[in-house]
Amino acid sequence: MPPGTDRRRVQKTVLITGCSSGIGRAAAHAFLDEGWTVYATARNPADVEALGEAGCELATLDVTDQDDVDRVVDRILDEEGAIDALINNAGYGQFGPIEDVATDRLHDQFDVNVYGPHRLIRAVLPAMRRERDGTIVNVSSVAGRVSMPGGGVYSGSKFALEAMSDALRVEVADLGIDVVVVEPGPVKTNFSKRAQAEAGVDPDGSDGEEPETEGAEGVDRTDAYEEFYAMFEDAQLIGGDGPGAVEPELVADAVYDAASATQPPARVQPGTVARVGVLARLLPDALLDKAYGLVRNFTS
Repeated sequence: MPPGTDRRRVQKTVLITGCSSGIGRAAAHAFLDEGWTVYATARNPADVEALGEAGCELATLDVTDQDDVDRVVDRILDEEGAIDALINNAGYGQFGPIEDVATDRLHDQFDVNVYGPHRLIRAVLPAMRRERDGTIVNVSSVAGRVSMPGGGVYSGSKFALEAMSDALRVEVADLGIDVVVVEPGPVKTNFSKRAQAEAGVDPDGSDGEEPETEGAEGVDRTDAYEEFYAMFEDAQLIGGDGPGAVEPELVADAVYDAASATQPPARVQPGTVARVGVLARLLPDALLDKAYGLVRNFTS
């Protein structure tokens, strides 16, 4: 950039994590189409080569690696002078009954879905505070508001991201920085196949996505939960192919709108299932438990 040039006055800059496919890739295109400078990141650079050909700046980023986070953020600030929006999208779902999920798998889930966004947030906030401008969009899930049997570990990570976002939103409100949580329901991505694998169920084929963290496949399956595993043989139960699933582009548009709005809402639910699903948190616990039991009986 030539000396004295303030590129931000002409073109805004966004950092997006988890761009290998799905929501992240669609978001990169959404921002690019609106003239933003897009830094599309993924653990495997080969997964985002097409985005580079489309005009995105590419960076290798493992959200569990602090050195990676610092390197990418420093590079963007050096090249662009500021980061106008951070999109914390990288994540995955660890499913399985609580008893069957080992503690190290729980740690892996939180390392990607909670500690990862936290690392990125801490890295970009000093520059946003200097500019007194910026938006942080945390991609959560309906599961961040309502927990279901077999999804306690994943929901726990998203509940934590939601709580962290609520606190952060108020902490930075007077600094010119906005914080938005996007809560999609089922999305037509490869999420369900990866989730089946994490639950110890054999998915039909590979999801084509590189995991954000490594670990042994499956969980320690206990005979007491065989009905649960039978339910998980149907990928529709964990999103992606079932009724009401939305295209990743719909979620990406919601992410873009949140990042570009002057006064964005605290939460956005793209799609009907998402908007209805979050209302389940208002139901009495006993009623929710009964509903889950009916689902189990229906699918067994």
